Amino acid sequence: MSKAPNPVDKYVGSRVRMRRIMLGMSQEKLGEALGLTFQQIQKYEKGTNRVGASRIQQISEVLQVPVSFLFEGGPSGSAAAEGYNDGGSPTYVSDFLATSEGLALTRAFTKITDAKLRRSIVDLVEQIAAREAAEKR
Repeated sequence: MSKAPNPVDKYVGSRVRMRRIMLGMSQEKLGEALGLTFQQIQKYEKGTNRVGASRIQQISEVLQVPVSFLFEGGPSGSAAAEGYNDGGSPTYVSDFLATSEGLALTRAFTKITDAKLRRSIVDLVEQIAAREAAEKR
């Protein structure tokens, strides 16, 4: 039986993935820049493998962010055990923003300036989610 990934390792990996996607960089390109395979990048991003301190430094340089970016809002102590990050947000928010769909949706949504239209979109998505949940029951 394998050990579950450490919440901090998972979080740092999700931040690497989020930033890589924000830059439009593939796992292969990040791997090449670091002298690694894309499989190793996958393992880092999933939190399966821990990222050493020197590798974190390299990753932050390639992704053009400070090392602190990879830890900002990350889990610690009881907050992680309860499914929240240090910023008080549920971890599913960070997980969602680490996906290409989450980033694309967030980018597009924040470009909408009409508050009523934004509210209508939220209502629509909530209705779709409620309908889907009801169909699964």
